[in-house]
Amino acid sequence: MSGTVVLIVLFAALMHASWNAVVKSEGNKFLNTVVVVTSAGIIAAICLPFLTPPARESWPFLAASGVAQVIYLVLVAAAYRSGDMSQAYPIMRGTAPLIVAIASGPLIGEVLSLEKWAGIALICGGVLALALESRRRAGSNRATTILALINAVVIASYTLIDGVGVRHSGAPASYTMWVFVLNAVPLFIWTMVMRPGELWPHFLKRTRLATIGGVGTLGSYGLALWAMTMAPVAAVAALRETSILFAVAISAFILKESVGPKRLAAVALIAMGAAVMRLA
Repeated sequence: MSGTVVLIVLFAALMHASWNAVVKSEGNKFLNTVVVVTSAGIIAAICLPFLTPPARESWPFLAASGVAQVIYLVLVAAAYRSGDMSQAYPIMRGTAPLIVAIASGPLIGEVLSLEKWAGIALICGGVLALALESRRRAGSNRATTILALINAVVIASYTLIDGVGVRHSGAPASYTMWVFVLNAVPLFIWTMVMRPGELWPHFLKRTRLATIGGVGTLGSYGLALWAMTMAPVAAVAALRETSILFAVAISAFILKESVGPKRLAAVALIAMGAAVMRLA
């Protein structure tokens, strides 16, 4: 992978960890998620008139992605409500790239080099080691683990869908904006129907967090999708999971969750994996 692509995906990883921290930061985790996604959808809708529409060939992928993304966000909120970010986040993000790497060959015809497999293995191994350590420290929370594993499958699904869809679109920026508009609308409507009177007051109390989270999730996924037009989907998906490096720092210094030597060793594995991916 070129140095430019690697740096852009690393920046996307930082943005991804930041918006997840926004969701976990305070208050109702589900409403935080809806506020962030709604903010991203509004920003995307404002940008769409100024962008070239995606090609028709990508529309079925947009529809499928919209369904998967809504499921993903509901599961994110449920997992964070059930347990610590430091437990749920690594399981979700560490398992998904392995699924993508295994499935990308038979499903989309991408063959990975041994170097890329080594980088993916190091990154995913480090992320999953963090999950195991967090689970040991916090005690076994089976519900959080199950939710995170289910969401890993969902993450792998929409990653493959969008990895192919954005290549068919001919317009990565526009494709990304449509992903977030189609994501935000059903989630917003469902929340307004199922939890009337809760969303608007929640949004008013967290306008700053909504803006930061909306920009973070939109920018993070948009950059990752662009990178998937330049490099294998599995390689980008794995490299994006270096977001756990930033998530560990956020959980330690902002969310005040403890970090020990075993977690630092796992972080070192992830950093090594990123370096291998740069050279692959």
